[in-house]
This record gives sequence, C-alpha cells and structure tokens, in this order.
Amino acid sequence: MSEEPDTIAISTFKATCLAVLERVRRTGRPVLVTRRGEPVAEVVPPSPKKSAAPWIGSMAGEARVAGDLVEPVAPSDEWETLKG
Repeated sequence: MSEEPDTIAISTFKATCLAVLERVRRTGRPVLVTRRGEPVAEVVPPSPKKSAAPWIGSMAGEARVAGDLVEPVAPSDEWETLKG
C-alpha cells in the first residue's frame, strides 16, 4: 500500500522549492503541490539508477578463432595490394 503524498500550497512551494526538492530526495516521499486546494503537480523522487553492464568482458564468447593466428597468410590473386 503506497503512502499518501505530503501536500503543499503552490505559494509555499515557490518560496521553499529547493528545500522541498531536497526533502523529497532524502525521504523518498512525494509532495503534491496544490493551488486553491486543487492538485497542479506532484514532485516524486527519481527512479533508482540502473547499473550499467560492465563493458570489460561484455563480448566474451562472441568470437571464434577460424585458423592459426600466428601463421602468415598465403598470397592470393584476389588481393589488390599484392598485385605488382
């Protein structure tokens, strides 16, 4: 069951905006901003950060060795650079 948000008049919010934002961040409780008793906005805490997947090792298992990596490549007629 979710908690009811704290309620604050828009004039008070305007005068104490930074303090209200800090309170929402610190407590995690939303604040409902009202004008003449009618809701106009709701200040809610940010969603939790998603941890980024580590990039080191992220491609593990994605490649395969198709031959000898240290053996020289045999010349080929198809290679423009080897044509004289």
